[in-house]
Amino acid sequence: QVQLVESGGGLVQPGGSLRLSCAASVTSFSIYTMGWYRQAPGIQRELVARIFSSGSTNYADSVKGRFTISRDNAKNTVYLQMNSLKVEDTAVYYCKADRVLPIASYWGQGTQVTVSS
Repeated sequence: QVQLVESGGGLVQPGGSLRLSCAASVTSFSIYTMGWYRQAPGIQRELVARIFSSGSTNYADSVKGRFTISRDNAKNTVYLQMNSLKVEDTAVYYCKADRVLPIASYWGQGTQVTVSS
């Protein structure tokens, strides 16, 4: 059974930083596209950042220049470094793994990030 376990969330002041981690219990981790999504109360879940098996990345416009996604295939882990955090970054952050062949998607349980003074 595939499991994605997020960690690293918490409370931080505006302008601060956090690093989220997502450990995946999957075989052939390197073939998965790994993504971070977030969902604030009353708002649809949205893509924050994604990293492909090739290592290429894409980001939501709202986090470009502040967040960095990376992966360590040897550790089956994807990271999200979040800098210059804003109040509007407050949300539950979810890790997602996508595989093409055969097609499959998996979600983590989420980790709360709260940005507040």
